[in-house]
Amino acid sequence: MEKLRLHQAQKLIEEAGKSRIAAEKFKTPKKGKINTEIFGEIMNELIEAEEFIYSSRPSHTLNDADAKLFCDKILSLRAKLDLILADFGVIEKESIEEEIKKLSEGLLILTSKNSFKKVFSKFGVDTQRIVVAGVPLEIEDMKILNPKIPEAALGGISKKIEHVKNDINRKIDGFNLNKILVIVEADKAGEVLGNRAKELYNAEIIFLENLKDLTADEFKDIINKP
Repeated sequence: MEKLRLHQAQKLIEEAGKSRIAAEKFKTPKKGKINTEIFGEIMNELIEAEEFIYSSRPSHTLNDADAKLFCDKILSLRAKLDLILADFGVIEKESIEEEIKKLSEGLLILTSKNSFKKVFSKFGVDTQRIVVAGVPLEIEDMKILNPKIPEAALGGISKKIEHVKNDINRKIDGFNLNKILVIVEADKAGEVLGNRAKELYNAEIIFLENLKDLTADEFKDIINKP
């Protein structure tokens, strides 16, 4: 049984370690240090991926939902294996923008200003995966932000809200999403948007004191949290 498990783990590592570019040349390893934290994550994900071998017996055929879960594990493994290989000079280390691009492929990010969208895009996020909600997601939330807003102005705002929510729903239906993140500054508008998105879409909320001061490394850590 142990030999079988070892063989299966080796096969998973081989699949996870395959380059996205078939013609990529591997270099001779050089002196380096094993990132034991990442290596531990690899082993844990291998064990989780291995469960699909047993749950899918005898045919090892996966339905759509399980196929997504299994492939997500393999893609995650491949990314982590690439990090270790890069530490030993076997492959070129990816730029922070390329790392963020890959990490954000399963995300939809909601934010409150176009200037924030530009920051995320500069870091490597596909602009199609960013929705700017310049208005709240429900009309009653507009009254929380501005209790004195004239009733006549609410009609136009309702149309903007409908447009934003249609955009969100279209992306939810069209993208292969793992989660929705609301990344906003810690102000009243950000709080209202985040709370409503959590209620409507089960979104996770990230509040930042000054989003414009965010670095690419800090952003990568934010979107890479499980």
